[in-house]
Amino acid sequence: MIDGIDNSLHFQSAALQLRAQRQEVLAANIANADTPNYKAVDFDFAKALERATANDSAPGPRAARAAGPAEVVLAPRASQAGLDGNSVDMDVERNRFVDNAIRYEAALKFLNGKIRALLSAMQS
Repeated sequence: MIDGIDNSLHFQSAALQLRAQRQEVLAANIANADTPNYKAVDFDFAKALERATANDSAPGPRAARAAGPAEVVLAPRASQAGLDGNSVDMDVERNRFVDNAIRYEAALKFLNGKIRALLSAMQS
């Protein structure tokens, strides 16, 4: 039972950590919108989450499994660079930043609800 709770919370924790990391990457893209030759980067959230939670079903204590999210692989985004070599498209970056922020907030609310339900079950 404890392993099930641990795995469930680990998934949500990994998702939140990856969302926060992606927010930093997107913010760096926005901050470097005027930097010559800067290439906008991002990572595949679904693949990163899959790697981060790949060992969730492994038996044994969490200490014996991977701790925290897996390393993310940053890749340049396929977009046309401007005259200065910068590939940041501010409209795209803003949209991705807001989308990621909304998804982070939703994951946080889901995790809070799960924790409240667990606390309620323990108090019953």
